[in-house]
Amino acid sequence: MNKDSLLYKIDSAADVQDLALPELKVLAEEIRELIIETVAERGGHLASSLGVVELTLALMKVFSPPKDRIVFDVGHQAYAYKILTGRRDAFKTLRTKGGISGFPKRDESEYDSFDVGHAGNAISFAAGLAQAKCFNGLDHKVIAIVGDGSLTCGVSYEGLNQAGAAKKDLIIILNDNEMSISPNVGAMAAYLNRIMTGQIVTRFRDELKKILKTMGRSIYGMAKQFEDALKGFITPGRLFEELGFKYVGPIDGHQIKHLVDTFNNIKHFREPVLIHTVTCKGKGYCKAEENPSKFHGVGPFDISTGAVAASSGPPSYTSVFGSTAVKLAAKDPRVVAVTAAMEYGTGLAEFGHIFPRRFFDVGIAEQHGVIFAAGLAKEGYRPIVAIYSTFIQRGYDHIIHDVCMQKFPVIFAMDRAGIVGEDGPTHHGVFDIAFCRSIPNLTVMAPSDEDELADMMATALTLSGPTAIRYPRAAGLGIEMKKEPEVIQVGKGRMVREGDDLLIIAVGPMLAVALEAAELLAEEGYAVAVLNPRFIKPLDGDLIIEKAVRCGKVLTLEEGVIAGGFGSAVLELLAKEDVYNIQVSQMGVPDAFVQHGTRSELLAELGLDVQGVAATAGEMLKTETDVALPKVAHIRRRSVEG
Repeated sequence: MNKDSLLYKIDSAADVQDLALPELKVLAEEIRELIIETVAERGGHLASSLGVVELTLALMKVFSPPKDRIVFDVGHQAYAYKILTGRRDAFKTLRTKGGISGFPKRDESEYDSFDVGHAGNAISFAAGLAQAKCFNGLDHKVIAIVGDGSLTCGVSYEGLNQAGAAKKDLIIILNDNEMSISPNVGAMAAYLNRIMTGQIVTRFRDELKKILKTMGRSIYGMAKQFEDALKGFITPGRLFEELGFKYVGPIDGHQIKHLVDTFNNIKHFREPVLIHTVTCKGKGYCKAEENPSKFHGVGPFDISTGAVAASSGPPSYTSVFGSTAVKLAAKDPRVVAVTAAMEYGTGLAEFGHIFPRRFFDVGIAEQHGVIFAAGLAKEGYRPIVAIYSTFIQRGYDHIIHDVCMQKFPVIFAMDRAGIVGEDGPTHHGVFDIAFCRSIPNLTVMAPSDEDELADMMATALTLSGPTAIRYPRAAGLGIEMKKEPEVIQVGKGRMVREGDDLLIIAVGPMLAVALEAAELLAEEGYAVAVLNPRFIKPLDGDLIIEKAVRCGKVLTLEEGVIAGGFGSAVLELLAKEDVYNIQVSQMGVPDAFVQHGTRSELLAELGLDVQGVAATAGEMLKTETDVALPKVAHIRRRSVEG
């Protein structure tokens, strides 16, 4: 982009306020050009950010962040906002290690009011900001930008319910990018909304209400019924009005003048307002407009053709999961699939196409999805609930209360377990081992390769209780898949390499890392045993204790948090069985939120790559068993006789 362009004269949000309408239109195109160029190189959330460029400019024109608080729901639509709030030059580092995040982050800019990455929290957070503003006697505005997809979240309605009743000064912008722009969103509708939000008309309506009330309950009731009926017929705003919001819209979210006029008119309101805008995902880039799902979250791509950089090599765990689900469903009519607005991301698109009556996308409603699956399981069906690890956290209470407590045979397929990569701390799936293994009645598995994933899915279908299977956002190892998956004996691990100097117990994809590290150590003369536990719960206690006592040194590897994770389970096992003088070291994610970067970069930073594991194992091998090391735990009770 030319450095003399208008965009390079914008260094803060305040600079936008000085621009005339024609300049704002030029600036919108320049912002789109920068977003497309950057995402084509770095990957990211393209379609959603392209759809809100004019909306963002109108907000910058009328309001004054950071004094006025602007809160994004999810935050993947905030690229234009980042560019306009002092991060234009840094935008080229989007989603790279050490660069700017793909989501709003408070430690990145004073303009970011809230760290986000999950859906449904903006209304509640903004309501809290509005209440705090009232307590503090301040006069700034609080604005939440919420996509229509986030209104499938129950928590959004919890926020609307409280915020509407509280009657605090709060603006919610509903960015509706699924509805086609119907006739009532044209110039006439925009004109009517500008008129109806004007101070004169608003004052007139309020005064008319007072007059009608003095004329008696029946006259006022008739007028109110007529107004409500007309409102419900012309606009979809009746629900929001009943919740206590003044509803404005729908208006065209790409007409900057209409947006600016409307925002200027509602600035004087001191009550909850919901502005319904209609936008086009992918606006300004035809490939994204034609296929917004493909360009929602996309890897690097060719701008001219829209072709995403092809991935070579083995199939991903996600694709193997999807094809195996189809195979199992073809044989068992009880198998159904449930996902939460992630039909393509979880690999279930083919399942939905082949078995449309047995596929359920519940929207961004993980809690509902878990309970819905429990109901299906109660009546004899075998639901596979495919939800990313980081998002299934939202349904944690219901996994405990509605599934595991009642022993319903629901299969939780937790994709994106472990380090995800460029989306950062809101998307890493590093807590599932710790929170799953603490739940009674839940069997927890982690495949070390794609063939083992298929076997675990088949195994889960044979169990009478709930199961969780965690697997990474990564390609498989390229091993030859069996024609039909096999059932694994529950709670049985597998030794994949023998040795007497050190035992490495590696969970899931960490097994391949452990085997390579063992090869490096073999070159130094060490015989390292490697165990694939397969089951996080129940553990193969007999096998682990036998090999641990023989080696005297144990290193656990997991792509999850150390606190309460798999290594903790091994330590608890040794303590329970009164094993002592076993040197145990745990490797995993420390007590910190891992930031963004490529998966390989982040694993290396955590020491969970081949070199890092070999180095830690080498330190253990060179240390006497009875000498304590940092990060090493000793169990000292009584020896297990060998």
